[in-house]
Amino acid sequence: MTHVFYSDAAAKACRELSRSEQTAVESVRRALEEDPEQGRGLPDADPRSASYVVELLPQRTGGRGISVVYRYARDLDAALILWLIAGP
Repeated sequence: MTHVFYSDAAAKACRELSRSEQTAVESVRRALEEDPEQGRGLPDADPRSASYVVELLPQRTGGRGISVVYRYARDLDAALILWLIAGP
C-alpha cells in the first residue's frame, strides 16, 4: 500500500472545495494508495519520481472539473498530491 499525502497548497485548496468535490478528491487519494501510477503521465525532470494527473469531470465531482496533480516516488512508495486545479 502506497502512502499518499497532500502538499500544504493542495490541503488548503481541498478545504476550499465543496463537500462533493472534496469527496471526489478523497476517492482519488484512496485509489492512489492501491495504484499510484493510474494517472496520465506528465513531463518530470527528476529521474527518481514521476508526475501524473487524474482529471475528474464535473459529473463525478458534483461541481467543477478538478485536476489532481501528484508526484510518485517509487523508491519511497509514496505519492504527494501537489496541486488541485479546479475549473470554473
